Amino acid sequence: MSKVLILGDGLLATELVKQSGAKYVSRKENGFDITNTKTFYHMTEIYDGVAQWCPYNVIINAVGCTDTYSTEKENHWNINYKGVADLVDFCNNWKIKLVHLSTDYIYANSISDAKETDVPVHCNNWYGYTKLLGDAHVQLKSNNYLIVRSAHKPNPFVHEKAWSDQIGNFDYVDVIAKKILHLVDTEQSGIFNMGTSRKTMYELAKCTKEDVSPSICDKWIPKDVSMDMNKLNEIDNE
Repeated sequence: MSKVLILGDGLLATELVKQSGAKYVSRKENGFDITNTKTFYHMTEIYDGVAQWCPYNVIINAVGCTDTYSTEKENHWNINYKGVADLVDFCNNWKIKLVHLSTDYIYANSISDAKETDVPVHCNNWYGYTKLLGDAHVQLKSNNYLIVRSAHKPNPFVHEKAWSDQIGNFDYVDVIAKKILHLVDTEQSGIFNMGTSRKTMYELAKCTKEDVSPSICDKWIPKDVSMDMNKLNEIDNE
């Protein structure tokens, strides 16, 4: 049985903790900062002021700069890439498996229904670019990893409008969290596309908010972030 630590306190991290009962560290409660390696001691056991060991064998990284369409570079760069690179070093040093949570937006300019083996092409903003860099670094440098590419929304849907022209495999956060934890529990590794059947954001929203109104994406928002789910479905059906 894996002993899991979850990093983060956002929507997905909170749901993962809720469903798993795993320990977590966060900026808000613990002062953990993925951009500052001096705070990485929160992931270890301390004796006489020195990190003696890490009591976990799996760390789930749910920390990310998700200000998707911001033109501000530094936060995306520091959190989604530099911090991930430091976390890879930490996990390699302590012989821990890293579960890195990525995004379907790295497929925004790739082919429709992109497979894990297809070339990812990001969504032409700092968010997509730095998330893709983080993925690549994990693949290149991590000794033991699982990358999950997904998108999640709060349940119920909270917005008054939902895009009727964006299609993908996104779902509600409780659904996505459950699937992530299944991959962790079954000790999967490598890259997994994560989600459910293809749908528009409006179709998803209607499931929990009947009065939601359809709307059209702004021109810079990717309209097709669909992914091939065959690899995930094989695991789900075992």
